[in-house]
Amino acid sequence: MKKPFHFSWIIVFCLVYATQVSGQLKGAWKQTSSDGKTTMLVCSDDYLMIARYKEKEFLYTEGGIYTLSGGTVTYKSEFNSADTSKVGKTVSVNINFSGNKLSVEGLGDWQRTDEGKTPAAAVYRITGRMGNDNQITSMQRGARKTLKMLTDTRFQWVAINPETKQFSGTGGGSYTIKDGKYTETIDFFSRDNNRVGASLSFDYELKEGKDWHHSGLSSAGAKIYEVWSKEK
Repeated sequence: MKKPFHFSWIIVFCLVYATQVSGQLKGAWKQTSSDGKTTMLVCSDDYLMIARYKEKEFLYTEGGIYTLSGGTVTYKSEFNSADTSKVGKTVSVNINFSGNKLSVEGLGDWQRTDEGKTPAAAVYRITGRMGNDNQITSMQRGARKTLKMLTDTRFQWVAINPETKQFSGTGGGSYTIKDGKYTETIDFFSRDNNRVGASLSFDYELKEGKDWHHSGLSSAGAKIYEVWSKEK
């Protein structure tokens, strides 16, 4: 069986945008293969996530923290659904680019799909959840965490524990924001491929520019009220 691409190729994509926008790295990148597989990369200022999927089938995800120095980006993996032995390891890569396209020897061409400039664009961590008593309970920070990345048009969430290398799940796709409603359309979901294609609409409020209050019904139909806080 052919193994998935290793995490080093994620780094290659991110450096392109960082170079183009004076060291700022945000946005979404896409590659579609001839066999129908899609690879999406979403980046904030210092964190990235990648997901590979095809129609009704999640294939692979990984991500972590990166730093950029000159023409070199250094990436430390925090999760890898295909190979946990790579979690915690660091690699550095140099690349070449042209405009909105990235060409990497042996990996083909990639296209930037958005720039991650909207107020909502960031990486968030879940920090609170409302219980049956209608009170929001703060969640203690620890090794286990659930993160969610938003660019201008894309989202991806992951539940991980970098210390134990545990990967618990992910999902992602496209989203829109209009009139106080945040609507997601699911492109991939590691826990249930049958949810792919579903659209979920939530009430939202970005308080003080950093805390995302999110309420509505989950993909399983359960009532939720969550608080997500920007990591940086």
